[in-house]
Amino acid sequence: MLVLAAGLVAWDLVVRLNDLPPYVLPGPGLVFRTLVADHGILMNSLLTTLWTTFEGFVAAAIGGIALALLFNQSRWLEISLLPYAIVLQVTPVIAIAPLLLIYLPQQTAVIVCAWIVAFFPVLSNTTLGLNSVDRNLAGLFQLYGASRLQTLRYLKLPAALPHILGGLRIAGGLSLIGAVVAEIAAGSAGAGSGLAYRIAESGYRLNIPRMFAALLLLSAAGIVIYMLLALLSHLLLRRWHESALRKDT
Repeated sequence: MLVLAAGLVAWDLVVRLNDLPPYVLPGPGLVFRTLVADHGILMNSLLTTLWTTFEGFVAAAIGGIALALLFNQSRWLEISLLPYAIVLQVTPVIAIAPLLLIYLPQQTAVIVCAWIVAFFPVLSNTTLGLNSVDRNLAGLFQLYGASRLQTLRYLKLPAALPHILGGLRIAGGLSLIGAVVAEIAAGSAGAGSGLAYRIAESGYRLNIPRMFAALLLLSAAGIVIYMLLALLSHLLLRRWHESALRKDT
């Protein structure tokens, strides 16, 4: 909090001492007043962006975990499909978004962009967790004649849970990034416009205080998403996993 306060004071001093106009760099006080004055427009846009983020995140979580489970059960399936998942990950979403907007409805294309960005961390972390099971425990399950489904349910999934939750924490922030990039590419106006459009609109109109206010809301949304997923991870792991037990002691 002290560092934040010092940063705000330094920001305000730079603006005042250099007499910078608001269209160059607004002061923190003006940004806060703009956030209050334009809260109706900005909050509606924030809700639109958050809903897109949520849909992309849920799709990435379900798709990534389900595909990782299939990879774990079939080595050939992993060899066949993983390279294409990697290609999807390393291709910039800003380059894919215009194509998706041609072939898909606008809202669907925006959700797909959020899914593309968030999908791979869930897939890779879940796959890593499922493949990192202790060999001795796996041998014990095999010795007692456990089926593949029983081994997956009682050994591999619990062992992979910390990795899955780590992937979800990463995917939460990335889905927000994907939603913002897709909204910028879509560039649609109207009541359903997200925060990314408001930022672009503010830049075109040189309404820099509103741009800063929208950026502040996006940053706050990303922090809240990460904290909620971190809390979920802590609640699920606090009684048995070392990473959570260390925090409690």
